[in-house]
Amino acid sequence: MEKAFVAQRVATKLFATEDSVDAALAQATELMSDMLQARKDLGASMVFGDEAASKLIEAIKALGEARTAMVGVHNELNEAKLRLGVRTKMDTPMKFLMRGESRTEMREVG
Repeated sequence: MEKAFVAQRVATKLFATEDSVDAALAQATELMSDMLQARKDLGASMVFGDEAASKLIEAIKALGEARTAMVGVHNELNEAKLRLGVRTKMDTPMKFLMRGESRTEMREVG
């Protein structure tokens, strides 16, 4: 199989994983906001739900660390791609969808 297509397959999974980590982080922060609002709406004291909030803060911190790790993975894979001699820029389908297109293409860069 051609190197560029193998790199595209890995890049597609990488971008999907990055999107998943970002989505999980966004969901967790929305959950925190909803928990805080629920406590306020119920008129409960700050003590109510504090342990759950503390655990969620830990989870958000872990998701932030996972996001940072994924940035590192991205950078390492980009270096590996260059060492393999793959010089194409891989565009994800999401980038085309954002522009109203629905195809994936590879193009030479550099």
